[in-house]
Amino acid sequence: MAKTINGIKVTSENKCSFCTGSICCTYVTQHIDTPRSKEDFRQLLWQVSHNNVKIYKDDDGWTLLVEGTCQHLQVNGDCGIYEVRPEICREHTNEYCEFDAPSEDGFELYFENYFDLLKYCKKRFKSWDKAFA
Repeated sequence: MAKTINGIKVTSENKCSFCTGSICCTYVTQHIDTPRSKEDFRQLLWQVSHNNVKIYKDDDGWTLLVEGTCQHLQVNGDCGIYEVRPEICREHTNEYCEFDAPSEDGFELYFENYFDLLKYCKKRFKSWDKAFA
């Protein structure tokens, strides 16, 4: 069912004007190989130990998420380099985006920090702690 805000039907053509946080411009993602070994997970533990770095798994696989606002995002939510913006921005669709529902709703696994991922590692690898002895 289509949303309406202040009596205006929200469509993909006008949706961005209703998004007050410009959410799609506040992070970058990078698909990563599916971690399988303890060494793979040790690498992920190092990455998620850094500020604004998170990791998730969804239908598309494993992804590194780095939170950080685009330096071209204007105060009013517009793109400051719209005419010459990167191709990935040009290809972005808002048919179904963070305005509609939080991305986290589609995550199978979500690790916001070292301790979240460490808990998963210990569950996945029963001998996790022995690897460091």
